[in-house]
Order: sequence, then structure tokens, then C-alpha cells
Amino acid sequence: MKHLRVFIFVLVLASLACGTGDLTSLLNPLPNDDFSSSSSGWGTGTDNFSSVEYNNGGLTMQVFEPFYVTWSTPDTTVYENVHMEVDIQNQSSDDKALFGFICNEQGTTNAFYYVGVSPDGYYAFIKSSVVGDDVYLKEDFSDLVTDNLSSLRLGLDCANGSMTLYVNGQVVDSVSDSSYTSGSVGLFLATNEEPNGAAVIFDNFVMTKLGE
Repeated sequence: MKHLRVFIFVLVLASLACGTGDLTSLLNPLPNDDFSSSSSGWGTGTDNFSSVEYNNGGLTMQVFEPFYVTWSTPDTTVYENVHMEVDIQNQSSDDKALFGFICNEQGTTNAFYYVGVSPDGYYAFIKSSVVGDDVYLKEDFSDLVTDNLSSLRLGLDCANGSMTLYVNGQVVDSVSDSSYTSGSVGLFLATNEEPNGAAVIFDNFVMTKLGE
């Protein structure tokens, strides 16, 4: 398969995906967060490579190295057949920065799906595994992304065997794969070639069960 864009990411989990949450988030099986409280449970931290912090009214992510991805999760709970949505304010100078959702992460490992979009209209469904290179399940460009950058609400159906990506409620594309049928969820940001080129603010994260 010829990739439209090749991301050779250094994947980092570290403390950024180890948030433990407060009592409210522990009692709520489906995380919903406006990121107004820094105790709501998402993993945070800053180092020489990236930053994930509650800031600017949301969960702010920055990546400082080229070909590098960082992500954060609200908890380590295993979910299945869910729909996620989040508002994204893009502040990236690199129009090839990629940002979006982590889906069905297999317990603090590099085995998961990540699905995202870039400011230039690129989108990708990517499968990461513990051994071997990332597999691009599907990738292309869509005007839905570029036409809605000023008010981008990204959505993803993360189902048992399929995923569907949305921009402002409109379907961008779907893909089928049953390698990971359940797991934890999260948000990610990745750079392409440009160092310090990726910065986004995530806000108003909502997750519901599919079919509800």
C-alpha cells in the first residue's frame, strides 16, 4: 500500500497516559470532560519532547520533536462499542500535524488504533502494535476537515470490528478491522517533519455507548 503520508513516530506513553482520576470520574463509567478541573483524571506532564497540561480552558498538547506522538487517557478502563466526540482548537504551525483519538488501547502498551486529521485535510486510520511497523488501514484527504478548521468537532465510532470518523457530525470515512475489539481510549497529537510544529487544545470530550 502506498501511503499518502508516512509518519515514523516515536510513540511515548510515560506518565501522560497514567492519570488516576478523582472520585467522580471513578464513579462515572463513561468519561465526559470540559477540562475545567485539573483533577478530572487525564494524564499530564511536560518534558523535552512534548507537553500535555490542563491549560487555556482545555487539555493542551504540544509536541517539540519531529515524528513524535504523545497522548493522554482519562483512565485505564476497558471500553467497547463507544462513540467519542471532542472540540479541537488547532494552533499548529505545521499543516501536517496529526491529532485525534486513541481507540481500543490494549492496556498501557503500543497496541491500539489511532485515528486523526491534519490541518491540510489529511485523515488516517492507523493500527499500532507492540511488534512491527504501524499499519495504515485507510488514509486520504477530505474537504470536510479543511472546511471546518475554525470550529472542528471530531467524532469517532470505536466499535467491535469497525471505526467511523466524523467532522462536525458528518461522516468522513469508515474502516473495518477486528484486531482490537475493546480497550481504553484517549486523545493524541503528533508532529510530522517540523519540530515544535504541533499544538492543539482539546475541549468538551464526550463518550457514549453506540446505539444510545
